[in-house]
This record gives sequence, structure tokens and C-alpha cells, in this order.
Amino acid sequence: MKSSPHMFLVGKLATLSIAMFAFGYVVMPPLYNVICDITGLNGRTNSAAVAAPDGSVISDRTITVEFVSVINSSAAWSFKPVVQTMEVVPGKTYTTNYIAKNLSSGPAVGQAVPSVAPSSAAKYFNKIECFCFTKQEFAGRAEKEMPLIFFVEPDLPRSIDTITLSYTYFNTGEDPENLSDS
Repeated sequence: MKSSPHMFLVGKLATLSIAMFAFGYVVMPPLYNVICDITGLNGRTNSAAVAAPDGSVISDRTITVEFVSVINSSAAWSFKPVVQTMEVVPGKTYTTNYIAKNLSSGPAVGQAVPSVAPSSAAKYFNKIECFCFTKQEFAGRAEKEMPLIFFVEPDLPRSIDTITLSYTYFNTGEDPENLSDS
């Protein structure tokens, strides 16, 4: 049986489609995350702790940092910042807390995903300690006060006088027992 040119073309197009899907699904998300982490694109903040400033460079101004919490609509959580806003001096270290509660009767694992607005401020907003760096295990109906230690770099552009730090909290769907074993 002879292979027609049309079958060859269909085979090539199918292979190309699979390769494009694999590239978009496997290669692009990690590459996008790296670019966002480096540039602060889309309000992404650092995903690992940074060192505290040594205090030798402190700005001569104050800015407002707003704290916002969002809960994934399908998650049985209560999640909120202890304070809504703080006046901060760039270059100084500050501590605040968020409170999360598992509203279900069973154990759950939660994760917070941060975002900063305006997105151009993300590369100047640094977390020294953050509950967003790790998944949080909760017993049924358990509540945790989770610390956030941060600083804003002194070279934050003068055009930015307010930074909004927003966390979206969601249930990872992971079994807490399996998480402890890994």
C-alpha cells in the first residue's frame, strides 16, 4: 500500500501539534516563573527568603503598605491580615501577621500565593520570612497566626507611595500525612 502525500502532511502536522503542546505545557511555565521572579513581572515577589537589610541605608520617606487577603472560592478557609495597612520606611524591617483557619472538620494543607501591586514595585518588596514559602498543615478547625517579615528597598521609585501585598489562599488538596513523609 502506497503512502499518499496527504497522509505524510497530516503526520507532520500532528507531530508539530504535539511538540507545540509539550513545549507550552512543560517548558514555558518554569521559564515564565523564572522571568517573573527575576523581574517582578505580574506582581510576583521573591519565592525564597532574602537577608534583612543591614540598616545602613534607610530612606527619608514613608510609604503605605496595604495587606489584602483572597480565598479561593472553593476553599473552606478563613484568611485575613491582622492589620490592613502599615506606614513603612524603606530600608527598615517590619513584621505583621495573617491569620488562617481551616473551616472544615478534617485536616487540610493550605498554600498562599503572593502578588504585589503595582507590579513595578514587586522587585523592591522583599520577604525575609513568609508563610507563603511553605505549605501549611492544619488539623480540622485549626487556626494559625502566620508571620510575615519584610522590607521595602530604599531605591523604590518616588512615584510609588503605596504598595498592595495580596495573598490568595487555597487548599492544595494534598493529604497532610503524605506531605509530612516527603
